[in-house]
Amino acid sequence: MKKVYDFHTHTLLSDGALICSEQIRHAQINNYGAIAITDHVDASNIDFILNSLNKFIDTEKKYFKNIEIIPGVEVTHVPPVIINDIARYAKEKGAKIVVVHGETIVEPVYEGTNHYAVRSKYVDILAHPGIISEEDVKEAASNGVFLELSARNGHSLSNGHVCKLAKKFGVKLLVNSDAHEPDDFLNYEFAFKIAISCGVEYEEAIEILEKNPELLLKRCY
Repeated sequence: MKKVYDFHTHTLLSDGALICSEQIRHAQINNYGAIAITDHVDASNIDFILNSLNKFIDTEKKYFKNIEIIPGVEVTHVPPVIINDIARYAKEKGAKIVVVHGETIVEPVYEGTNHYAVRSKYVDILAHPGIISEEDVKEAASNGVFLELSARNGHSLSNGHVCKLAKKFGVKLLVNSDAHEPDDFLNYEFAFKIAISCGVEYEEAIEILEKNPELLLKRCY
């Protein structure tokens, strides 16, 4: 059975439903090979989130077999001009993956968030970037920022647009769950359907689900 790689999930540390141990157990049940816990952060809670997450990983990670647990954050709704500073601070405090909450069409995200996110060397993934511009997709390609195809209701509405521009300019794509609830976790079959529904071919879907995660994991460690 093929493994799932999911780099965008949330726990009770922010607005998710599960504590970290539950999060990882659900991931195991769904045959995850790797999961990033990326709770929402701004300047007010970034230390609490990362201190709590790193304590969990230091204490319990060794007991969860056959799954890579990656500490991360999702920089969310911050003024765009401080995205780079928050992302840099997150990496200094132990985040292996920095996700930025992109300009999804279903939330009032600051205009300019996509612009600043794809230009930061500390940002790994721009999540659900909505109607992202060609200019920003080009910058993502230049700077090695992955773009997300979201499995989450609402956020997924712009997946086709994101996929089209990513293919045009050579940006690496990932399928992520943005899981907040137990029913949000992916399995490989559903993740594959998300990729195919965006208009990619079979081999491209395999690359998105298997090869691109390997590239990101190598960056983390």
